[in-house]
Amino acid sequence: MKKLNVHEAKTHLSAVLAEVEEGESFLICRSGRPIADLIPHQKRDRLAPHPIMRRITLQYDPIEPMTADEWPEEG
Repeated sequence: MKKLNVHEAKTHLSAVLAEVEEGESFLICRSGRPIADLIPHQKRDRLAPHPIMRRITLQYDPIEPMTADEWPEEG
């Protein structure tokens, strides 16, 4: 991962983006402190479940109809 300061990143943005397209990653710093990572875009698979959503489990059948006792009372 290459390091750039903010001024270099702004001045050479087109060239930096061309390198990112080729797979290079950059760490953008301000006053020597890391501010942002500039990495190649990773296309996500829309059908792959989100890692947190994968941990959710249901303790019931969501398509099973409700019984008469489960319906809210009219009031």
